[in-house]
Amino acid sequence: MRSGGVSLAAITAGDPAHPAVVLVHGYPDTKDVWEPVMERLASRFFVIAYDVRGAGGSSAPRGPAEYSLERLAEDFAAVCDTLAPGRPVHLVGHDWGGIQGWEFVTAARFAGRIASFTTIAGPALGHALDAGRAAIRARDVVAAVGRARRSWYIAPLCLPGGPTVMWRLVLAGGRWRRWLTMVEGLPVDERYPAPTAVADGLHGANLYRRNIPHRLMRRNPLAPAHAPVQLVVPSGDRFISPSYYDAAARVAPSLLSREIPGSHWAPRAQPDLIAEWIAQFASEHDPVAERDAA
Repeated sequence: MRSGGVSLAAITAGDPAHPAVVLVHGYPDTKDVWEPVMERLASRFFVIAYDVRGAGGSSAPRGPAEYSLERLAEDFAAVCDTLAPGRPVHLVGHDWGGIQGWEFVTAARFAGRIASFTTIAGPALGHALDAGRAAIRARDVVAAVGRARRSWYIAPLCLPGGPTVMWRLVLAGGRWRRWLTMVEGLPVDERYPAPTAVADGLHGANLYRRNIPHRLMRRNPLAPAHAPVQLVVPSGDRFISPSYYDAAARVAPSLLSREIPGSHWAPRAQPDLIAEWIAQFASEHDPVAERDAA
């Protein structure tokens, strides 16, 4: 399918007549990170997963400006309009997929289109940046160091030449696969991590290079969420500080917050529990079921 000048690759599972769930992956993954979750949801939902621009089978536009949150919103709309036209969808995001999702679920254009939003290891971008600012203003050295320890990778991804050093020198040659297996304890196969991991890492770095400096310079507080939000926080996340979620309830007053034991890649590490929580939350907030019960 097309979104402006970008070609987006997507897969589906389940009966198109069932409630629709759209899965959005993070960095540096592809839609294949969701495979075990899709398998578990397909009997009850019509499940859609797509490669975000610059990842996997989707095309990679040139330049950081093409990876803005506004462009990503256009991609999400194109996926919904093509594969679930005229229907509300249950949005699920992991990592940068969750960051995107916070933007979508608070944007007026998607009101009524998103029935529920589940974010896994995905804080709102502005909330994460505000937490960092607060620690600096308070001169809280312990908090600042703790965040820096988890978020060390952001600086090289934003700096000129940094993504190339990371992905062509540090993480190439199967080292990323070994990290996921030996450190994160994830199951890997011929599809995950994707054979395109190095290219995905290089292209996807534009998510950081565009959106983090832009949001630092131009703060844009989120509007209230127009759909119910479920927040899933991995207790052993090596990359995201728990404080990045502190402001979530201010945007989503009826927030359902859950902690899951284990690593950042919960959809891959614990697909049974993740699929169960997605299914429960989506079923509780399905507009068709609510209408039938009324």
